[in-house]
Amino acid sequence: MDADDTRPTILTVCTGNICRSPMAEILLRARLESLGVRVHSAGTHALVDHAMTEPAQELAVEHGAGTDAASAHRARYLVEPMLKDADLVLTMAREHRSHAVQLMPSALRRTFTLREFARLAQTLSTEDARAAADAAGENPRDRLRAAALAVTGQRGLSAAVPDEDDVIDPYRRSRETYELSTSQLTPAIDDVERIVRAALA
Repeated sequence: MDADDTRPTILTVCTGNICRSPMAEILLRARLESLGVRVHSAGTHALVDHAMTEPAQELAVEHGAGTDAASAHRARYLVEPMLKDADLVLTMAREHRSHAVQLMPSALRRTFTLREFARLAQTLSTEDARAAADAAGENPRDRLRAAALAVTGQRGLSAAVPDEDDVIDPYRRSRETYELSTSQLTPAIDDVERIVRAALA
């Protein structure tokens, strides 16, 4: 992580940083790199330096990630500077969101579970997301943070079913569980991409 990096930054977070958050990371990177977005990931209880599990790698590639990106991943432990540096924090479950906010309370309004962000984004039009970014000026990082705040402003406008804001943890479980986890994660990636593109494209 380069503290001097000026690119808009998204951080994805799960527990071990070998299944869900690296999948979200490399899928988002594949979609958003052309916009200059930096995406990275970490785990609240990371299996430091471990690779993504094989099923996670396979499913990530099937859904558009590069093979090299999938195989290159190594798990990292979530630390405060990562949260401070991120313009948008997307966790895989509510427990990770709580952990992140406890670590850095000031990150509250830009920290969501991935599926929570998607649910809230569905009530925010692309035009309104772009207008929020435009009001923040030209700086890409400011624009992404403003769009994230606009999504935050949707809280309370859509019914929350807490369990549906989590992506199931497939670690050490069946291939079917990995596929279920991926099926929860990938549609939410679409909503993240739409909002980020509204802010930056």
